[in-house]
Amino acid sequence: MSKHSAEQATQQTIVPPVDVMEDSGGITLVADLPGVPKEGLQLHVESDQLTIEGIARLEGPPGLQLTHQEVPALHYRRVFTLSKELDPEQVTAVFEHGVLRLRIPRVQQARPRRIQIQVG
Repeated sequence: MSKHSAEQATQQTIVPPVDVMEDSGGITLVADLPGVPKEGLQLHVESDQLTIEGIARLEGPPGLQLTHQEVPALHYRRVFTLSKELDPEQVTAVFEHGVLRLRIPRVQQARPRRIQIQVG
């Protein structure tokens, strides 16, 4: 493998698998990011775009010196366009064991509500 093709392989971006669940209060996204430490994870919300990025550095066992490595890091990236019904200012995130769970609530006006009917 040439040096150029090895560099291209290390710069490849992986689209992480994400499950999306919706209920009346908003949506929940569950992203699998194996090998990514909390320090290597970044979340950005800009306008209506939510970006998930993570870098997993693959290291050899302690006590051994690495002499050749074809995949030194994995770069995960996924971008979502958020509906106007969702409130990007209220996003919450929990990251545990390589799984990122995001909760994005609906804006108050977009939540379904029951209308009481008066008898006149």
